[in-house]
Amino acid sequence: MSYFLLILAVLAGVLLVFTLKPNKNFVRLLLAFSGAYLLSVTILHLLPEVYQNSSNTKLVGILILVGIIIQSVLESFSKGAEHGHIHLHSDATEFPWMLFVSLSIHAFSEGLPIHHADDNLLWAIVVHKIPIAIVLTTFLLHAKYSKKSIFLFLTVFAFMSPLGILIGDKVALITKYHTEITALIIGVFLHISTIILFESTENHKFNYKKFGAIILGVLLTIFSMH
Repeated sequence: MSYFLLILAVLAGVLLVFTLKPNKNFVRLLLAFSGAYLLSVTILHLLPEVYQNSSNTKLVGILILVGIIIQSVLESFSKGAEHGHIHLHSDATEFPWMLFVSLSIHAFSEGLPIHHADDNLLWAIVVHKIPIAIVLTTFLLHAKYSKKSIFLFLTVFAFMSPLGILIGDKVALITKYHTEITALIIGVFLHISTIILFESTENHKFNYKKFGAIILGVLLTIFSMH
C-alpha cells in the first residue's frame, strides 16, 4: 500500500499539470500545507521516537545536524526542487543530470524510515510529493526535453521512495541502524519544510491563504496523534 500511494502521488502531480494546469498560487498553497504537515510530523512523531529509541541522544542530535548539511549539499545540485523551486534556465539544452541524481537520492532517502514509522510519515511524504511533481513536470515540459527523457525522469523519481522503503525493510544493516538513519532524515525534513514555510512572500506581505494552509497542516497532524 505504501509503495502504491507514493507512486500515485507523483502520478497525481503529473496529471494535474496536464489536466487542470494549476497556477503558481495553488502550488504555493499546496507547498505550504505539505511543508507544515511534514514539519509537524517530524517534530511531533519522528523526533520523540528517535530520542526514545536511542541511548545516545548526543549522537541523535549530531546526525540531525548532519542531515541538514547533507540536504544543503543536495540542493546545491537540485537547485531547490525538493521544496518546489527549480532555479534552472528553462531553455537548457542538456538534460539536467545533477538535478536527476540529487532528486533521486533525496526521494530514496525519504523512503528509508517509512517502514519503521507510523502512517503519519507516509502521508506527509505523499502530500509533499504532489506539489513537487507538479513543479518538476512543469519545468521539464517548459524546458522542452524529449518525451522519452521526461518519462524516464518522472518514472525514476516516482519509484525511488518505494525503493527506499524496500531497502529500509529488507537490508539487515539498514534495519539495524534505522534509528540513526531516521535521525539523518529528520535533518533533511527540517531543512526542506522550514525553507518552504519561512521563505519570504511577495513584498513581505502577510499571506492569509498561506497562513491558513500552514495552520491546516499543523492541526491535521495534531488531531491524528494517538
